[in-house]
Amino acid sequence: MSIPPQPPSSPGPYGQPGPYGQPGPYGQQPGQPGQPPYGGAPQGWYPPQPQKTNTLAIVGFVMSIVCGIPLVPIILGIIALSQIKSRGEKGKGLAIAAIVIHSLVIVFYGTFVILGLTGALDDDSSSTKRDTTSLVTGPTASAPATSRPGASGLTEIRKGDCFNTKDDLAQYGDEDGTQAARSVTIVPCAQPHKGEAYAVFNLDAGAYPGNEKVTKSAEEKCSGDALTSYVGNNPKVSEKLEVYYYYPQAASWLLGDRGITCFVGDPGGPTTGSIRASGS
Repeated sequence: MSIPPQPPSSPGPYGQPGPYGQPGPYGQQPGQPGQPPYGGAPQGWYPPQPQKTNTLAIVGFVMSIVCGIPLVPIILGIIALSQIKSRGEKGKGLAIAAIVIHSLVIVFYGTFVILGLTGALDDDSSSTKRDTTSLVTGPTASAPATSRPGASGLTEIRKGDCFNTKDDLAQYGDEDGTQAARSVTIVPCAQPHKGEAYAVFNLDAGAYPGNEKVTKSAEEKCSGDALTSYVGNNPKVSEKLEVYYYYPQAASWLLGDRGITCFVGDPGGPTTGSIRASGS
């Protein structure tokens, strides 16, 4: 006797375990890629961490705004850019701004220094008045020496000019030299004055030869015949007056200054009258 085959089992209700296990959400099976288990985040995934702003970029930017120690904001900005690139941090714009702002500040102040050294910022609204022989005729004898009607840069001094300067000639005697004011007041020699130019020379063009070589050239050119041919046998020179000279500085050299001005003056105070010998 044979046994009839059993009817196939009917599937259970939807959502009950079947031959392939528990169905996942939206018909996906557990374990398929990208499907997190119920009630949790996907395995192996973490929320992204917020980017950190580079500290040096912030410090450099602040220092560039408040005019901190010279060059430090630029150095901090360069280091910050390197760190930002390697660490993936934020703050690139701050680092670049620190470099640009402080560079502009340096250029701004550097321009004022150069203009101050060359006397371009001094009051020179009134040019020196001269006669047909180039002798200074203004300011008039009645004008006070402080009125500055003949204010000029050092490069305006000519042989035979008398002038005043706000510097004290007694300070020019030290071994290291003294940084002189880059402007003078050219006056007629009949008026009280501190200096009288007896020779003016120009150095050869080219790169700045250095302070030592320039001063050596000035000493050579301002000594000997240059002085004696101007004053003759005037005893006043050896008794009271001393020899001085103006020479180009590195900053003024860049602006075309090549002149050496030799002059005599009394370190004790202004004098009146010229020491120039007749016919010189």
